[in-house]
Amino acid sequence: MNAAPTIFVDADACPVKEEVYKVARRCGCPVFVVANAFMRTPPDVQFVVVDAGPDAADDWIAERVQPGDIVITNDIPLADRALKAGGAALGGNGKPFTQASIGAALAQRELMEHLRSFGEGLGGPKPFSQADRQRFLNALDAVVQKAKSRR
Repeated sequence: MNAAPTIFVDADACPVKEEVYKVARRCGCPVFVVANAFMRTPPDVQFVVVDAGPDAADDWIAERVQPGDIVITNDIPLADRALKAGGAALGGNGKPFTQASIGAALAQRELMEHLRSFGEGLGGPKPFSQADRQRFLNALDAVVQKAKSRR
């Protein structure tokens, strides 16, 4: 059948929304951009505003992701939920979350939260570069093609 997967974007801190739109248009994927505040999206993208709350966008996405769908997020627990639902999860840096890597990612996240609770300043992410954007485009295209071939 080769149907296109749905792409869900956890949009609040997503640096690659434009790249998602580009791949989705080329591959015919429907896109849901989910956030707890209004943001401008193209007319061919479905924008969903959820109630304010720490996990409202994550919950909305996790409740709707189906096997073969793709979730774009930097939120490790949401990536875990997407994988458990049979979807794919891709970080904004282009790194896929997999069944083999999600356990270590969750453990590292818990460790980092623990260190922050002691006031350890760990710094933020490095600036997002054009190479990062290209890596994400390539990774998303590969995930979409893989999902289409499985449908």
